[in-house]
Amino acid sequence: MKFPGSVLASVFLFVAETMAALYLSSTYRSGGDRMWQSLTLLFSLLPCALVQLTLLFVHRDFSRDRPLVLLLHLLQLGPLFRCFEVLCIYCQSGHIEEPYVSITKKRQMPKNGFSEEIEKEVGQAEGKLFTHRSAFSRASVIQAFLGSAPQLTLQLYISTLQQTVTVGRCVCMLLSLLSIVYGALRCNILAIKIKYDEYDVKVKPLAYVCIFLWRSFEIATRVIVLVLFTSVLKAWVVLVILVNFFSFFLHPWILFWCSGSPFPENIEKALSRVGTTIVLCFLTFLYAGINMFCWSAVQLKINSPDLISKSQNWYRLLVYYMLRFIENAFLLLMWYIYKTDIYMYVCAPMLILKLLIGYCIAILFMLIFYQFFHPCKKLFSTSVSESFRRWLKCICCQRQRQKPSKSVRKIIVRSPRHRDEIPRHRDEIPSSSKVRSMPTQILNADELCSA
Repeated sequence: MKFPGSVLASVFLFVAETMAALYLSSTYRSGGDRMWQSLTLLFSLLPCALVQLTLLFVHRDFSRDRPLVLLLHLLQLGPLFRCFEVLCIYCQSGHIEEPYVSITKKRQMPKNGFSEEIEKEVGQAEGKLFTHRSAFSRASVIQAFLGSAPQLTLQLYISTLQQTVTVGRCVCMLLSLLSIVYGALRCNILAIKIKYDEYDVKVKPLAYVCIFLWRSFEIATRVIVLVLFTSVLKAWVVLVILVNFFSFFLHPWILFWCSGSPFPENIEKALSRVGTTIVLCFLTFLYAGINMFCWSAVQLKINSPDLISKSQNWYRLLVYYMLRFIENAFLLLMWYIYKTDIYMYVCAPMLILKLLIGYCIAILFMLIFYQFFHPCKKLFSTSVSESFRRWLKCICCQRQRQKPSKSVRKIIVRSPRHRDEIPRHRDEIPSSSKVRSMPTQILNADELCSA
């Protein structure tokens, strides 16, 4: 049975970031910064409450008589209790005989064009651990993008305005960045396992390292760009955030309405139509929050039973990163134009260049992951290198087609000029012969001039 390391990592980041945020808010209170204290507490306690609701919802504790568990979740101690429960299940798994087991069928990754189906026995303990891992993975994503990402942006903005970085603020920003990167990593793994549910997916350690570097560069550069733009154009950043947020929030609903599919009823049997609508709105809210800072790795599909599209849309991935790169470059340009005196000791062109290169490095690690370390790369119809070659071939073919058209245009454009340059002897050549012999005059202009 696999050790529940992901559960321990989620709990550690949850507890450490919460404690760092509470300590930082106390320092703001002692310094008289009431606004920074309120925002720090908001971005710390709101995701805590959402994490408790997520754990209760996944384990379906609302429909069971467990008052102690509900009390612990009200006291914000639910993740600690769940972690203790996971460790107990893992330690007792080898000593208690399972009363019954269930059989699952998974397909192996194709080898030499063949794929075998393997049956695996899953006991009660392993099933419970799987449920706990799934719950903590979703809780980590919520904690990362509804709490850690705004918290990191806020603390970096405060450090920029005050031009100082305290030890407490530095620790809080570091933990927030680790939480966001870990949440993005869990989002990638969840997307892979949902898309390839019928296969036995095994993610290698190098794949984790590649995803970690990809997400670190992408999120860090995005947060810095937003902070720099906010520090000089505070009013306009609201418009940027609203446009980004509502674009991703409304996109799944627009696709759902255009498809004409019936309203989904199979999300949770105990939920009414109103409850299902609230859950779907929350999922689209989280989906928009993820795409505000990085690529979500999934495409939300409301009319699907899994709520996630299982198709690999390379075109959408390409469009996202192209538009995000253009947006980052535009925001940095606006910062460079309207920068204030607090950046007088900063080499602005060099900073812009570093941030754009950092974002390109993130894209490079993403391409490396999909080309070499993706656990299901054998199932792709085309690889990254093949797509790049096809793209280069299309560009070369278009250039070769444009060359003959340009030469024809040059002949058509230059023909009247050459016709005027040809010496005309009205006494020797009549006007009708001039018109008829025009093609030969154009082609043999030198001979006619010598004559």
